[in-house]
Amino acid sequence: MKRILNITLFIAGIVLFTASCTKDLNTVPIDPDQITSAAVYEDPASYKMVLAKLYSGLSVTGQQGAAGNPDVEGIDEGFGEYLRAYWYHQELTTDEAVLGWNDQTIKDFHWQKWGTSDVFVAAMYYRIFAQISFCNEYIRETSDAKLDERGVTGTLRTDIGFYRAEARFLRALSYYHALDLFGSTPFVTENDGVGKFFPVQKSRAELFNYVESELLAIEPLLKDAKTNEYGRADKAAADFLLAKLYLNAEVYTGTAKYTECITYANKVINSGYILDPSYENIFKADNNNSPEIIFPVTFDGLRTRTWGGTTFIVHAAIGGSMPPADFGVAGGWGGIRTTSALIDKFAGSVSKRISPIPHPRKAAYPLLNCPGSYQGWDPAKETTVLASVNGDGRYEGYLYFADGGTQFKFAKGSWDHNWGDDGGDGTLEPNGANIQVADAGYYKVNVDTNTFTYTIMKTDWGVIGSATADGWNSDQNMTYVPNADNNQAGVWTATLSLTAGEIKFRANDGWDLNYGDNGNNGILDGGGDDIPIPEAGDYVITLKLGAPDYTYTIERLSIDGRAMFWTAGQTLEINDIASFTDGYAVTKWKNVTSTGAAGSDNTYVDTDFPMFRLADAYLMYAEAVLRGGSGGDAGTALTLVNALRTRAYGDTHGNIAASDLTLNFILDERARELYWECTRRTDLVRFGQFTNGDYVWPWKGYVKEGAATDAHYNIFPLPSSDVSANPNLTQNPGY
Repeated sequence: MKRILNITLFIAGIVLFTASCTKDLNTVPIDPDQITSAAVYEDPASYKMVLAKLYSGLSVTGQQGAAGNPDVEGIDEGFGEYLRAYWYHQELTTDEAVLGWNDQTIKDFHWQKWGTSDVFVAAMYYRIFAQISFCNEYIRETSDAKLDERGVTGTLRTDIGFYRAEARFLRALSYYHALDLFGSTPFVTENDGVGKFFPVQKSRAELFNYVESELLAIEPLLKDAKTNEYGRADKAAADFLLAKLYLNAEVYTGTAKYTECITYANKVINSGYILDPSYENIFKADNNNSPEIIFPVTFDGLRTRTWGGTTFIVHAAIGGSMPPADFGVAGGWGGIRTTSALIDKFAGSVSKRISPIPHPRKAAYPLLNCPGSYQGWDPAKETTVLASVNGDGRYEGYLYFADGGTQFKFAKGSWDHNWGDDGGDGTLEPNGANIQVADAGYYKVNVDTNTFTYTIMKTDWGVIGSATADGWNSDQNMTYVPNADNNQAGVWTATLSLTAGEIKFRANDGWDLNYGDNGNNGILDGGGDDIPIPEAGDYVITLKLGAPDYTYTIERLSIDGRAMFWTAGQTLEINDIASFTDGYAVTKWKNVTSTGAAGSDNTYVDTDFPMFRLADAYLMYAEAVLRGGSGGDAGTALTLVNALRTRAYGDTHGNIAASDLTLNFILDERARELYWECTRRTDLVRFGQFTNGDYVWPWKGYVKEGAATDAHYNIFPLPSSDVSANPNLTQNPGY
């Protein structure tokens, strides 16, 4: 992904955190002997370059490629990268992801049994406050007083006004992450002195008020929506974060603000961003072209290298039988998969086909040819044959005659051995007269070479059963569709709306000739077992007769294209979290462009992470309406949700009715639309389903089937090292 903001400079005066963010608010230049803030800002270009450093705080960890010169000492530059750490907290703790590695305490995240000394919790915490400190320093250095002191005027001063508003946005974003993940945290702004002191602790409600006030203040100071450079925040980004803040206000403060959520979601929806026509392109290497992404965390395989971010997401999701080249990388790390709880959200959309794939009972059956006027009187043609399934001289099959008056005979591969019917009485004679059908149609033909007799019956086919519109009372008619190259290879087909239940195939609206499937193996048996339809939906049903084996297919007319999973060689259920093949893999993220080209590097990926995108605003609006917010309406909410589902299905077959639009539906729809995009933990907490026993998923609570956990896990602990170092801090309840 092309970086608009090149990272070439690390500013003097950046505030660094080491052992404790409470006592190490020291200003540390890159080279204490040479670089000061005054020297840095002598070059007017530095204002934008330093801004680039602030944005890069979300994607990289330091000044030297993927690792080697970190911004924050004491944090692993792999799992300590901002986005990767945030992904761990928002995804691994939920039903959407598990990680099979044995890295320190990482499995405690999925088990929901982390503690105050967890290294991964500490990495997120210190990364958040390092980012806040970087922003604070930039905001200090771009105050009116500083700019006056440096004599900054004209266009540069106007530009710096935008840069400063963006720095305040980035700080508000990190404080939002802090209040969401940790609740009550230390609080430092540009107004605090630079040096060692103990920051005060702010309550969750106080942090909420601060983030709200900052976003409201800077929204008019940011560039208009879609007028800023790609990767930089605009008004829509601030509006989006406000909508997100208000959607969760009841969790954070105890006071609902769903009306405010609707107000700002509406601003985002009307800001000019549009849905990407292709869901899968939003997660590819050229997703900088997506019209849907409002605020990305940007990556570039050549210029923005990290072991975190989307490099982690793409690589760690590849293992088992998955070919890494299909994902634009040289190899997989065999780590993250998903649980059956997420798969269940997609119901039948993991595969269109619900009927089993048939496997022939034998390699070949004895054949009897049927030469005639309909196929050029070819006695050796293998597409116009009957077969003896039991090899007992009894042959059967189906022939399609496009014209009335068609004549044919039976033969064994040549005219040396052929039979016809001299008397038209159903008995066969060697070199006998041609057999003629009166009408065009699809005929069932049986021949017994033991008695040299035959029968022929014209058939029309239908589907019947409890899953059909009229149940077992009457057939739903099928249509024969000849094959353009070979009429005999045609199929009977019907597109039907079915309910959960069973079906069978039968001829001529009667039970004399019907087929089911004994053993559910995809091969039809005369009078066989009912064929199950597992759930309601629109289906395309095909019946292929011809010569045995007779087969059928049942496919959903359309499926949810967001169900992007690798199932080959994977089990649905997870018996061992450490085994990559336990649990379906996710194929949503790729280092491949929308045209199929690989990214610029096969280790470090180009794919940006859509921190904010329009689809989420649609769902926030709908949820806030359902929760009673004013300023929106249920009709618009339904339209927005169905716009996402129309894109997902490729048509309107996945659209829902007004009665289907409930809060439970919204929670599941958010999982379907936004899985692996760092929203799930926050969503589950808001719906009261993160810790309690009302909703469990595999291995929640360190139980294979899932179990309730204590409510104190709804937020993470402050690192014990910080609580010990700062007398102003009080640990979160339960830790």
